[in-house]
Amino acid sequence: MAPSGREAALCDIRSLAAADLDDHRIRARFGLHRHRRRERAWAELPSHHRAFRPHGVARHQRSLWLERGRPAHRRASHRPPLRRGDRAPCGSRIGGPAGRGRTATRPFVQITNKEPRMAFDTLITNATVVDGTNSPRYGADVGLEDGKIAAIGQLAETEAGRIIDASGLVLAPGFIDMHTHSDLTLLDDPGGESMAYQGVTTQVTGNCSYSPFPMGDLEPEELRKVTGEIFETRQEWRWKTLDEWANIMESQGVSINAAPQVGNTPLRAACGALENRPATPDELDVQKRLLAETMEQGAFSLSTGLSLAPSGYAPTDEVVALAEVAASYGGFYVTHARVLPGWHIKMVEEAVEIGRRAGIPVQFSHMAIVDRRYYGHGPQIVDVIDRARDEGIDITYDMYPYTAAGAGLNQLVPLWMQEGGVPMFMERLRDADLRQMAIKEMIEGREGGIPPLWHTQVISNTNSDENRKLIGYNLEEIAEMRGVEPAEAALQLIEEEEDGVMAVVHNRVESDIRFFLGHPQAMIGSDGNAISPDGLYKDFKPHPRFYGPYPRILGRYVREQPAVLSLEEAVYKMSGFPAIRMGFKHRGYVQEGLIADLVLFNPDTVIDNATFEDPHRYPTGIPYVFVAGESVIDEGKHTGARPGRVLRNGRA
Repeated sequence: MAPSGREAALCDIRSLAAADLDDHRIRARFGLHRHRRRERAWAELPSHHRAFRPHGVARHQRSLWLERGRPAHRRASHRPPLRRGDRAPCGSRIGGPAGRGRTATRPFVQITNKEPRMAFDTLITNATVVDGTNSPRYGADVGLEDGKIAAIGQLAETEAGRIIDASGLVLAPGFIDMHTHSDLTLLDDPGGESMAYQGVTTQVTGNCSYSPFPMGDLEPEELRKVTGEIFETRQEWRWKTLDEWANIMESQGVSINAAPQVGNTPLRAACGALENRPATPDELDVQKRLLAETMEQGAFSLSTGLSLAPSGYAPTDEVVALAEVAASYGGFYVTHARVLPGWHIKMVEEAVEIGRRAGIPVQFSHMAIVDRRYYGHGPQIVDVIDRARDEGIDITYDMYPYTAAGAGLNQLVPLWMQEGGVPMFMERLRDADLRQMAIKEMIEGREGGIPPLWHTQVISNTNSDENRKLIGYNLEEIAEMRGVEPAEAALQLIEEEEDGVMAVVHNRVESDIRFFLGHPQAMIGSDGNAISPDGLYKDFKPHPRFYGPYPRILGRYVREQPAVLSLEEAVYKMSGFPAIRMGFKHRGYVQEGLIADLVLFNPDTVIDNATFEDPHRYPTGIPYVFVAGESVIDEGKHTGARPGRVLRNGRA
């Protein structure tokens, strides 16, 4: 008699004559090609495994059918259980540093709650699965069907439209990039090659207060006058809302997913609050209305850029008022922190205060220490986060694994110079007295903050062809070429490029990177864009974070420095943990029934190849990337497929 439903789930291997096993497809499903009958046996399974029933077994017969053990002549073709010290399929030793002493395998079990099916669209065999939950890796075959993960287990005898032998490869969830600026670059370069080749399947857009919606009554050119180069695009600007932007994105097709946020910059621009002052009550009401409308359309969060104009003009009280609106829609708050004296601590404290007062989860952007006076102070910063979490405030952070940042050159300039948008900024630069006041503040450190090191500011992009020859030179070198001081050289470039000049800033140390990576609340965000090396940005010399952070984590900080992260921890920080923050229900893990956003990589060879000198280089060791079950990267080449879509809060 079968156990009752109150007992642990059990496995009934009995005579299968009652099932319709004359159908060869069903026999193949259960590995019974040559063995029509099997002895009865009960095997206890974890209670979370859901039972399936073969065709012909009555629905009320809730026994779990599967093959327990294989015939001797079949057994040799499958990997034996791995023991501590053995070599795992991915190449690392079981129980070694990368695994943090965990067991490396789970039993092969067919886990499904569906009727058996004749075939999969794609069958991935012999994979080492790192499922995104920070659980130990295990060996399995994985079947994909209709864009989803249909089954996980011993599936090698199942028919499939395509079979990929993943021996020596790790199968992981597609990486979720928590911090990008791809809102418009995915329209210009819909293949998203720089990110797709890394295994990124979802980009969180609209960071640092910059989303290309909502616009209210603004025209596109009016918003561009506020944002400068950040919203340059060759696309005709035919949207004002998230819905309209998403419709255009999906109608042209994109290779990877985009998860949009609402930026504080268009909110302030739409209500006309472009000066360095709090918004008036009427202006705040406009911002709240536009924010609510955009959250209703599926935005995931509110983002601010509190060291950038015009978002940085908003005082804490104003940000709290907006964050309360986002919280009411189940959103979270994400911030590029404000520049403050002693800011390495105060920036986090303000984010915590906003989370506490608004009752909203907080995502702190691109965690780093960029002031050389405070290198090594990471423990003080994460102590603020840990104490906030003890208080019940849900705060996490993202970061990228480089010792350099990337930013507009305008971040050297006082915010009061940038009031009113780019035209007003240019007008002030032509005022000799205001220009000298700005230079004085720049030398001292903007907003009483960090005195700049001019030689660390390396030009990476300009609007004009004339100044493109300066890409790769730092501000000290350019100042010497022009016979002026570095601060003046910076203002000259900003003026000549109408605020369209970018720089890579070498301002961090490796020890801080390793420290922040290892903290439990860290996840990965590139702060990059999805671009193509042959597309609109081919002459742009971007930060290598556009092409490399995810393979860099796996190669440099897992394989080469295993004390920093285990493989399971790294994959969790790049997939499952971001999925938790985003509230994704249907992606982010290798689990049956979820959308098949997946990456296959070789843990022995995966590495980034992009450098500051030559950034347009794809990584090594990532042969396959799937978005909704469709291969975007196949045998190391982009397929041109565009299965991506715009994800919406509560529906992703």
